[in-house]
Amino acid sequence: MIDDFFSRVICLMRRAVFNQKGGVGKSSIACNLAAVSAAEGYRTLLIDLDAQANSTHYLTGLTGDDMPVGIADFFKQTLSSSSSGKKNRAEISETRYDNLFLIAASAELSDLQPKLESKFKINKLRRLLVELSGDYERIYIDTPPALNFYSYSALIAADRVLIPFDCDSFSRQALYNVIAQVAELQADHNESLTVEGIVVNQFVSRASLHQSLIDELIAEGLPVLSTYLNSSVKMRESHEASVPLIHLDARHKLTLQFVALLTELERAA
Repeated sequence: MIDDFFSRVICLMRRAVFNQKGGVGKSSIACNLAAVSAAEGYRTLLIDLDAQANSTHYLTGLTGDDMPVGIADFFKQTLSSSSSGKKNRAEISETRYDNLFLIAASAELSDLQPKLESKFKINKLRRLLVELSGDYERIYIDTPPALNFYSYSALIAADRVLIPFDCDSFSRQALYNVIAQVAELQADHNESLTVEGIVVNQFVSRASLHQSLIDELIAEGLPVLSTYLNSSVKMRESHEASVPLIHLDARHKLTLQFVALLTELERAA
C-alpha cells in the first residue's frame, strides 16, 4: 500500500483516462484506480463521460433508467441557463465504498453532443471541476473511445492524462495518434495538461511480442509506466459483479498491480 508520507500529500489531481481505441481497458483502469485511491483515504470522484456508461454500471451495478442522474443533466443545464447567470450543478452520487463518489453517465449524452458543440460549451466541465476543487482530492475522468466533444472537455479540464496501451500493433498506431492529439490540444487549449504516463494493460509476460513492443516504446522515449497490468479473468469477474478489484479480492495479483500503479503515480506527482 502507499506509505504514510505519500498518502498524506493533499493536493487536487485531475486525471483523464483517454484512448481513441476501444477495448484497451479505459473504464477498468479509471474505476480501479479511483477505487484504490478512495481505499487509500483520498476523497475521490469519478466522472463518467462515456454514453455507454460502463464506469457507471461498474461502480453501481445499475443499468438503464435505474442509473442516477449525472453529467447529462449538468450539460442540459448549460444549454438552458446561458443567460441566467446561475451556476450549473452536477448530481454527485455516493457509491457503496467509503470516499468514492460518482457523476454518472447515460445514453442521453449522445443526443446532447451536437447541441453542446453548436453552443461552444467545451469549457463547462473545466469550470465545474474548479468549483469542486475544494471537495475532492482526486478526480478521475473516464472518456469515450473517440476524440469528440466529451473527450475534448475532459482533456481541457484535466491536468494529467493516462493513456492505456494493450500491447498490439493497432494499439501502437493509436497511441502515436493520441500523443499527437494531446500535444495539439495542449498548445491550443490547456498548456498545463501533461501525459502522466502510458499504462500497459492486458500484459502477458510469456508473450515475447508484448515485451518487445514495450521495449520499443521505451527506446523511443515514450513515458511508459513501470507497473504493467496483467491479463486476468479476475477483471471479468470484477465487471460481472460490479465490484472493483480492491473490494472483490484485495490480495489478487491484478489488484496489487493497481495498488502499485497508483503508488507509482502518486510518488511521481
